[in-house]
Amino acid sequence: MKRPSWSAGLLMLFGLALIPGSSSIVFQQTARADGFSERPASLSASDAASVLKQAGRHLAAVSARTMPAVVNIESRHESRSGEVQETGSGVIMRSPRTEGVFIITNRHVVADARLNQIDVYLHDGRVIAPTEKLEDPDSDLAVLRIPDPGIESAQFGDSDNLDIGHFVLAMGSPFGLSQSVTLGIISAKGRRSLELPGRKVINQDFLQTDAAINPGNSGGPLVDLDGRVIGINTAIASQGGGNEGIGFSIPSNLVQFIVGQLLDYGRVRRGYLGVHLDDHFDFEVAQRYSLDRKQGARVTKVLEKTPAAQAGIRADDIILNFDGFDVADETDLINKVNVTPINKRVRVIVLRGGQQVTLHVILSEKTESERSEGPALPSELVLPVRPASFQLRPLTPALARQCGYESRQTGLLVQTAGTAPGDDELQLYDVIEEIGRQPVSSVANLEAALQQMPEDQEVLCKVRRVVDGQPQSRLVIWNRTHPVPESSGL
Repeated sequence: MKRPSWSAGLLMLFGLALIPGSSSIVFQQTARADGFSERPASLSASDAASVLKQAGRHLAAVSARTMPAVVNIESRHESRSGEVQETGSGVIMRSPRTEGVFIITNRHVVADARLNQIDVYLHDGRVIAPTEKLEDPDSDLAVLRIPDPGIESAQFGDSDNLDIGHFVLAMGSPFGLSQSVTLGIISAKGRRSLELPGRKVINQDFLQTDAAINPGNSGGPLVDLDGRVIGINTAIASQGGGNEGIGFSIPSNLVQFIVGQLLDYGRVRRGYLGVHLDDHFDFEVAQRYSLDRKQGARVTKVLEKTPAAQAGIRADDIILNFDGFDVADETDLINKVNVTPINKRVRVIVLRGGQQVTLHVILSEKTESERSEGPALPSELVLPVRPASFQLRPLTPALARQCGYESRQTGLLVQTAGTAPGDDELQLYDVIEEIGRQPVSSVANLEAALQQMPEDQEVLCKVRRVVDGQPQSRLVIWNRTHPVPESSGL
């Protein structure tokens, strides 16, 4: 009997209930000249179980081959509120552009940390330190050069060949649990204009996946079923700080461009057009230009003596196509221009006065003064932070249960408090839910809330506290003017 395809086996892995003593129906994909068609195929329960076992063995083989190249990264640095420790993941890679090996990770995992403040934990338990750090704020990527640990590096795949529905594995160290693997699919491509916490990341072209990505996965690889890296996990969309089936990864082709620039020049040389774009260009505005949908990027201003001015681009032009690729919106255009080689002659199609006009532009390099401000995403997991007189860490479900809270409780756990605090002050095991009436579930939330308040102002905190075995809500005051006692060790 012909064995079912891997696609059929993995479909069963997710959606097929095996019924003892009866047949199970799956859909096999059969190739045709015009694409794929589906036909039902009957499998006995034993055959279906065999296919599942094969699928499991394949996933295990991919994991075993790739996981040695995945590392856990811990860094620390000083902030206005005290020492901040951050944790994330990374992947060991090689490139013909340079000798030796290096680690690719997210910039926010190692931002502001010196080399001696970064620890890299290998799969075999060894701990090494990087010898050089290269960073790109606008994409939230970083490269760490390391001594060759004698570990086979991972390989890049082609993210442009991914389709929605392709299976992927997310690897890393969620919540500090190293060598973790989760399975999911590509849920969407080209996610842009995301309102990520912290300052703006300019180059946004994320892959969306439902493979479980949690705090600590940042910088880890997203791999295909051949074990090739097709993305770097970066962010999650979550109400509670944990996985809710919406994770975002930087596609591998963008990663390769950024990493290549960092290795060649120590920075990223981005293409520069010289225009201002309308970030409020929506469907209603598009209709006024006789467009049947929102498409392209509307130019609001052309700067003098720039590639755009020399090419004849005008204010109120709508750029529909850039270098042979349709432009979805202003963020898409920014991304396309940024990754286009310097001095390349590019064909640009604009909509002007209801007519399409073809122009040609030669891009120059974006200078430092023309860069957008946007350090990087703050980490979605920061462990631990020490504001003036106490120490905090994000609450995990496991910690919540141990502290007497429900596992779904979120907030910042007080690990160290002042000596003999009163009932109206922060106490050990308190969970801070709000700062100044703003919800907080991460140190990034805390820092953002504090930046809006004078440093000598008392801060109103809403906390959950276990009293006589029962969690209760309390309002307490954090007086930031009080000095930290020497005996506290902070």
